Amino acid sequence: MQISLENPDYLYVCRGIGPNGVWVNSREIGQSFLLGPNALHENWSLRDITAASESDWQPVLAENPTLFILGTGEIQIFPEQKHLAFFLQRGIGFEIMNNAAAARTFNILANEGRNVLAGFLL
Repeated sequence: MQISLENPDYLYVCRGIGPNGVWVNSREIGQSFLLGPNALHENWSLRDITAASESDWQPVLAENPTLFILGTGEIQIFPEQKHLAFFLQRGIGFEIMNNAAAARTFNILANEGRNVLAGFLL
């Protein structure tokens, strides 16, 4: 059997979750960030989902995703209902997961060519 490397046709891939951050391509990012198949926004201001405000979602809206995946750290923490409504009113899907599940889901959806954006809280 021949094995060959297949590179994606987009720029960014989650390679893993480490104790200090998330591996994107070949480096570990240790602060909250937003990730799309072709967009990386480091130093996202949101660090704690319980402190989220509408202003924290503006960089998400700027990317115009059809689905936003929020990784809330090692454990899944659901935001207040008003944040769910914020995205639903704009026709954007909003999924909340722990960071490991968010990374796996992001990779699958990006590979399918979906207009996905993931946010990782660190």
